[in-house]
Amino acid sequence: MIAEFQITSRGQGLYEFTGDVARWLNGPSDGLLTLMVRHTSASLLIQENADPDVQRDLLAFFNRAVPRGDDPSMSYLTHTLEGHDDMPAHIKAAMLPISLSIPVQAGVMMLGTWQGIYLFEHRDAPHVRRVAAHFAAS
Repeated sequence: MIAEFQITSRGQGLYEFTGDVARWLNGPSDGLLTLMVRHTSASLLIQENADPDVQRDLLAFFNRAVPRGDDPSMSYLTHTLEGHDDMPAHIKAAMLPISLSIPVQAGVMMLGTWQGIYLFEHRDAPHVRRVAAHFAAS
């Protein structure tokens, strides 16, 4: 089974889409789910979905670790044609996963109690991001 999810971002941040994936699986099969974001300036994460402070802290950490291109500490960047947030977004996407593998048992993702699937948008402007999904039943 193959599908594509579209996640609309409002700029930098984490956007949970666990429910969309769970509804798509909707069947009694066991197998392996693979997700891959089809962009070079966004990532995928499995992260805590109980306390929104986790998402805010992750965003703040990565913005400190990789500041915008107009920050003097990033003066070495040469790829600036697409804006001051573009190359830092590529760096963040290189540091974080762009694909996830999740075991599925009886049609249910084997995520932990507080785990959710997130698109991590690294650009400032809103985007429509596409995540490819493949479910291989065993």
